Amino acid sequence: MGIGDANLGGNVHGGVIMHLCDDVAGIAAVRHSGRRAVTAAMDRMTFMHPVYVGQLVTVKAMVNAAWRTSMEVGVRVESEDVRSGEIVHTCSAYLTMVALDDEGRPVAVPAARPETAAEERRAREAQLRRDSRLAERERIEAERDD
Repeated sequence: MGIGDANLGGNVHGGVIMHLCDDVAGIAAVRHSGRRAVTAAMDRMTFMHPVYVGQLVTVKAMVNAAWRTSMEVGVRVESEDVRSGEIVHTCSAYLTMVALDDEGRPVAVPAARPETAAEERRAREAQLRRDSRLAERERIEAERDD
């Protein structure tokens, strides 16, 4: 990470890290769906450690679950002190990506097929997060109608 990525305290801006997460999640969604994909939501981004100028940042993404036109992509960010080799889990995020056809309309995506116990756990957790998001949306909309 370079000086242009930093805030006045010498930490990399959280927004820079969020941008990287969005880019990598988009690539994972395109690979899964074979379509262009856009970000519908980013949630549960939790920073556990700061990232400093001069550190190497690695961003990994995986489609945790796929529904009709949307996918949840889990992203893990690690930062490395390249001099010492120390790597820390910096943050994680979950993004909802939607596949689009050539006219920009949502289009069906292939099912996610978990193959390992860890992938099955991620799929179950993704469904819980989706259920929570949808229930929250319903509660908010119901509150507006009152």
